[in-house]
Amino acid sequence: MSNLDRQAALSVCGGRGFVVAEPVRELLSPRQVRLGEATEVRRLLPNLGRRMVGAWCFVDHYGPDDIADEPGMQVPPHPHMGLQTVSWLHDGEVLHRDSLGSLQTIRPHELGLMTSGRAISHSEESPRPHARYLHGAQLWVALPDAHRDTEPHFQHHADLPVVTAPGLAATVILGELDGAASPGTTYTPLTGADLSLTAGTDTTLPLEPDFEYAVLSMSGEAHVDGVPMLPGSMLYLGCGRGELPLRAVSDAGLMLLGGEPFEEEIVMWWNFIGRSHEGIEAARTDWTEGSRFGEVKGYDGDRLPAPELPPVALKPRGRVR
Repeated sequence: MSNLDRQAALSVCGGRGFVVAEPVRELLSPRQVRLGEATEVRRLLPNLGRRMVGAWCFVDHYGPDDIADEPGMQVPPHPHMGLQTVSWLHDGEVLHRDSLGSLQTIRPHELGLMTSGRAISHSEESPRPHARYLHGAQLWVALPDAHRDTEPHFQHHADLPVVTAPGLAATVILGELDGAASPGTTYTPLTGADLSLTAGTDTTLPLEPDFEYAVLSMSGEAHVDGVPMLPGSMLYLGCGRGELPLRAVSDAGLMLLGGEPFEEEIVMWWNFIGRSHEGIEAARTDWTEGSRFGEVKGYDGDRLPAPELPPVALKPRGRVR
């Protein structure tokens, strides 16, 4: 998914200097962002107070939206570099096209994982016809410097491992959880899991103490480490946890995001992740001039133009504002 903000801001993220090395309960509020003409998303990362959780650097939650009489998601071809996109649905379908020639419909609880590496472009749209409801999350994972120029590729995994406990089913989207490993390719130690809780469940989830974590509420009402959470909010949990208490007030859906704190400082602007202003500027020029990022074929419409770069020098500010 693209960051369609026409006033895209430059920011420098990463580095261990602002990692919370102990358990915390930091509730993050979303920012409302319009995605195209028909979809509005709740942006949790980057946030006013925090930019990264492990290598996770971008989180949008959208829906559930009734799109029975609407076009639904319509994101024109746009570029990415230096990151992985993770498409995750609870309801609906998203048709993915990319400059490698990939054409894939992503359905609920299937992993759509695109590794941009040095350069790729893609589009995302609700198929025609499409299901009545659309509900999901779009997330980015920053690639470490050693792998950010890797060859771009796309993966689709419909069969993912599930960790179960009474009242809990945890689908492992990326990385590992409680000994179960996703087939999706990762480049840093991390965890991404979809948690389904039935009403009245009171349980704990095992965690890696060296990871930092956050939980995104997708649906229902649940208490995460004693903090009530409603859909569209995210709770940052810091590091140093061996387990996470969960209690479901109603049937609830959560996403657990975690990973080893990302050591490198990154520059994230629009749909690019780099290491310097010059690298971002070169990527923007290449997209504008039609080179490097390839062509998405089959999308009915124009590609997305890049916004103007702001006339400011980049200043590293760490993982939090």
